[in-house]
Amino acid sequence: MCTLVICRRPDHAWPLLVAANRDEMIGRPSAAPGRHWPDQPEILGGLDQLAGGSWLALSDTGVLAAMLNRKGTLGPLPGKRSRGELVLDAVQHLSAKDSASALAELDERAFRPFNLIVADTREAFWIRHAGNGPIRVAPVPDGVSMIDSGELNDPASPRIARFRGPFSADLPDPASGDWSGWRLLLATPAPAGRDPGEGLLIRRPDGYGTVSSSLVAIPADPAVPPLWLHADGPPDRVDFQPVATGTPRQARG
Repeated sequence: MCTLVICRRPDHAWPLLVAANRDEMIGRPSAAPGRHWPDQPEILGGLDQLAGGSWLALSDTGVLAAMLNRKGTLGPLPGKRSRGELVLDAVQHLSAKDSASALAELDERAFRPFNLIVADTREAFWIRHAGNGPIRVAPVPDGVSMIDSGELNDPASPRIARFRGPFSADLPDPASGDWSGWRLLLATPAPAGRDPGEGLLIRRPDGYGTVSSSLVAIPADPAVPPLWLHADGPPDRVDFQPVATGTPRQARG
């Protein structure tokens, strides 16, 4: 049950902030964010070494995409395409709006259910494939939103009900490098004796848990590179390290 937090504030110097924990079977091989795709050098993202796609990626034009599985759909399924491919497809577009429009035309039968967030500094969209109908696209509102394996900002989710308020109350300051509040939240487990899914940090005896964590900030000024901090392991045990984002964003039409 991955979790993504997105803060949208269009008139701010840093209009897009993202925090994400990746929850997966610990034995599934992956690589930390980098430029892993020689035929797509403009894409920076984490690499799923099993299927070749990504769970979180960012393009040099400032489009970010993040994939989350829907409840009960962990892992690949024969006859279905990897959902990680869609992350790479999403960030090839010049804007989040263009990306969402293209993804809305997907054949939902080709994929297991998913939640896909696509965002840039101007707009953000939730692409929802629930498995029981066509793919739906909805805007992500301004402010702080959260999503896991269910619905966006779902108050019935114990995780969202518990953490959305604290994320909203303690926003980071990318300009000064202060992410302390969000780092602590990403490393918070469920209360003792409760369902592990009530925490943001998961560690289960069956080998499933939080395997990495990311903090991303995209500035309004396209001449300033985005910031990406990545913990290549559970964020309560592994420090966040800066990711070389490289080329500043190009002008977008």
